[in-house]
This record gives sequence, structure tokens and C-alpha cells, in this order.
Amino acid sequence: MKFVYFNGEFVRQDKALISIMTHGLQYGTGCFEGIRAYYSEKDTALYAFRLEEHFKRFLRSCQTLFIKPGHSAGELSQITKSLLEKNFDKTDIYIRPVAYKSDLRVGNFNLTKLEDGLAIYTVSMGRYLDTTKGVRATISPWRRISDTAIPPRAKVTGSYINTSLAKTDAELSGYDEALLLDNAGHIVEGSAENIFAVKSGALITPPPSDDILEGITRSTIIELVQKELKLPLIERSIGRSEIYSVDELFLVGTGAEVSPVISVDKRLIGDGTIGKYTKILKDMYFQIVHGENKTYKHWLTKITA
Repeated sequence: MKFVYFNGEFVRQDKALISIMTHGLQYGTGCFEGIRAYYSEKDTALYAFRLEEHFKRFLRSCQTLFIKPGHSAGELSQITKSLLEKNFDKTDIYIRPVAYKSDLRVGNFNLTKLEDGLAIYTVSMGRYLDTTKGVRATISPWRRISDTAIPPRAKVTGSYINTSLAKTDAELSGYDEALLLDNAGHIVEGSAENIFAVKSGALITPPPSDDILEGITRSTIIELVQKELKLPLIERSIGRSEIYSVDELFLVGTGAEVSPVISVDKRLIGDGTIGKYTKILKDMYFQIVHGENKTYKHWLTKITA
């Protein structure tokens, strides 16, 4: 039996229900986080990755939507730890906090005059993308939402129709993933992932000003590149045609983890296999999240049954 945290208490999952009239459902007025907890067979424990950092970003998203969840990042982390203890399972777990406008009034769009709701639930989750062979991507005709339309720095529930449209078109066309352009024509993200390219011995990633989500995994990779690989890290815009000629390309995110891209629009990236630096970062990332790298233990929250 699964439990969820729902509006101030732990309840059975089948009891955590909302009305069909809920504002967050009708108008997409909610925000969320995606957090992973990895199971370690060696330690018989779950390791939640960068839990408090995720909740700090969650609270920034809430602030954008005038949502008051009623808890600090530390308190939300403790609630999540308790929930994982209740739902403990010997597999990797995905954690989804969601804050939303719970008001039942139709037609009221003033976010400051609507009631708020909060829920946290967990589900078992394996790989979001198949990273063993590499991802085949295409540049989507759908543009990334602009900061002047729906702020991409906030994980707003309604904005993920942008992701859904791009991902659906890509898969219907025979690809694994979509790459999105901003309104200036720069490659900025995958459908729901940050993007890194390797070119001439340096790593390149779009800056926050290019309408990207400031990803937790993105900041993790930046730190690893600078501290462990000691490679140049350049935050700059990436041109559409430039993406075809980079040496390596990979996507990162809580769901995607570190996913190598081996082709874009049927053009091979490098030699069409997983690149040298991509593999190093991918292996390092998985060692860290499973508690096998002591240097980065401070990023993990340990949970036991």
C-alpha cells in the first residue's frame, strides 16, 4: 500500500483525491519538482539526490505562481524522507512534489486570490531514455516557451504541453527525443532536459538567459566538469547548424540522467557512438547517485526501511 503526503498529512494513495473543478487541473496553475532516490544494494538504502536543492527550486517556482506551500525546503525534505521510509522499496524511486491552485472557482485567473494545495508522491522509475546505445534526436518545429510567456525557470505544470508536443512529434517521426530552439533560433534544450555539447576540447551549454530551466543535474555536471575533468566550460548560445558538427552531445536531467545523443536529424554526432567525455561523466554521475563516490556524499540523503 502506497502513501502520499497530501495537504498536511500522510494518507493512502487512493484517498488523495481532488475535484475535477480544481483550478490547477483546469488551467495548469501548478508547479512541480522531479527528484530521484537511487537504491544501493550494497547499503540496502535509498539515496535521494540533492533533495534540499530540488526543494529550494520548488519554492522559487511556487513564488512565481503566488503559491504558499507552508513549508521550508528543509521541512519538505524531512517530509519526503518520511514518505520514502513509508514507501521504501528496493528499486530506484521517482519523487514528485506538486503545489497547485486548489480553488474550485471557474474563471478566476488572479493567482493571489486562489487557495493552494500540496502533494508529494513516489513511484518506481527506471530509465527515462535508453542510454546504453545513445539517443537519436531531431530538431523540433515547436519553439521553447519564452520567459516573457511562461517562465521556463519555474517548473509550471501547464508549460509542459510544450514538452509533450515536441516529444510526441519526435517519436511519431521515428526519433527518441526532440531538441528545441528558442525564438532566436538557438538550440536551448531537449524536450525536458538540459543540453551539453563537446567541441574542440571544451564543453558548451546554453546560458540561463536562453530560456532554459536551471537544472539541478545541469549544475551537477558543470561542477564535475570543472572539478574533475578540469575542462573549459563555456555557457553560450548554440546555433542550429552548429549542433550537427559538435564532437559529442548529451542531455541531462533528473529523468534523463546523462543521456548520450549519437545523431541529430540523421546526422551522426562524432562517429555515432557514445563520446569519451560523455561516458566519463555518465559513469561518474551513476557512481555518485548510488553512493559509490565519497567525495560527493554531501549530495545524498540516506533513507532506510
